[in-house]
Amino acid sequence: MSSPTPVDVVLVDDHLMFRTGVRASLDARVNVVGEADDVESAIRCVRALTPPVVLLDVHLPGGNGGGGAEVITACADLLTGTRFLALSVSDAAEDVVAVIRAGARGYVTKAISGPDLCDAVVRVAGGDAVFSPRLAGFVLDAFGTSAADVAITDDELDRLSAREQEVMRLIARGYSYREVASELFISIKTVETHVSAVLRKLQLSSRYELTRWAAARRLL
Repeated sequence: MSSPTPVDVVLVDDHLMFRTGVRASLDARVNVVGEADDVESAIRCVRALTPPVVLLDVHLPGGNGGGGAEVITACADLLTGTRFLALSVSDAAEDVVAVIRAGARGYVTKAISGPDLCDAVVRVAGGDAVFSPRLAGFVLDAFGTSAADVAITDDELDRLSAREQEVMRLIARGYSYREVASELFISIKTVETHVSAVLRKLQLSSRYELTRWAAARRLL
């Protein structure tokens, strides 16, 4: 069986040693096609290469001082094909909120392992939202809520079994299938089955939509 085609990424960080370390930590699922170290070079590189995923530090020199969020905003017309995944040492709420509002599809901290980072890249390329679990609580602030969103919906939750609700909350918080399986002492295959059932019952098409759905209803 042939290996899946690797996901092309642009790596944006102002520290060369960190970029070198990330490259060394990635496996065959991810292919770095370009690098940048400030706001201006990041915008040029992303617009020139239009990669499926951009690994983006939140704090970058240059530009108008907006860092990673400024890069995303300057590339807003590319967001349907290029997805931004923030990779930062910061776990501050204001940093998470800024890049999510700008259009990032996920946020992980630099404490993440190489294999988990590759998982995150693949998932973001596939349309999922990915967050380090302890950051998921900030997602609600990033998305905001409206009366229509919050007018919930016991009937929606009632469609899900107790186990499906447990799986739904963990997935919406950014846990990987492997982490959910470990947390609930079930197999990864069972997690996949539950996630498929949750998406079908709630009429959602991706984990990204599920995160928004759960955040709007204050279920995270």
